[in-house]
Amino acid sequence: MNVLDALRGGLVVSCQPVDDGPLDRPEIVAAMAAAAAAGGAAGLRIEGVANLEATRRCVDLPIVGIVKRDLADSPVRITPFAEDARALVRAGADIVAYDATDRPRPETTAAILAEIHAAGALAMADCATRADAERALRQGAGIVGTTLSGYTDETATDSDDVDTDLISAFRALGGFVMAEGRVNTPDRAARAMAAGADAVTVGTALTRLEIMTGWFADAVRQAAGRR
Repeated sequence: MNVLDALRGGLVVSCQPVDDGPLDRPEIVAAMAAAAAAGGAAGLRIEGVANLEATRRCVDLPIVGIVKRDLADSPVRITPFAEDARALVRAGADIVAYDATDRPRPETTAAILAEIHAAGALAMADCATRADAERALRQGAGIVGTTLSGYTDETATDSDDVDTDLISAFRALGGFVMAEGRVNTPDRAARAMAAGADAVTVGTALTRLEIMTGWFADAVRQAAGRR
């Protein structure tokens, strides 16, 4: 079975703990990944070479690898350099995701895609708009994801819901569609699939304990105040 067939109709769990938090260690990320696999995940999304190496030793599911960088001269954070792509594939990534938006960047998307393909991996384009996905598919991306919808100046929104309109727009383009971004309930995951996604990525709701604890703690405090 190829990687896309393995992911189709399944859940990808993004095991990305809060940066510098108590869970932000390779062995813990790998444990999260193993737990996700035990729960039925079809694939994983892992940030960082060390985390990916640790995870690859524990699981045999398809892994989407990324490197996040905070750059002084570019808003692009997800795998901004070809060398990041090379390192991720060496660490065991089956797929490398990269920022596919049309924003100022240190290296072109074409150069990053070429490096991913040269290393023998599939490329996933993290997009914010339909135009991003169209460009990525022309350049040879194997997956287009709604990852950055709502997280760029062009697409900024007050909505905290999954972007089903963009999922449907991507479905019409004919590529493999990954729903990602604000998919934090089972209902939203189901609606993402109904809108045309081939697979769904969930991160915060499953692997960012600090954030999820905050949601519940706020709800309890507010209810206590009303009572």
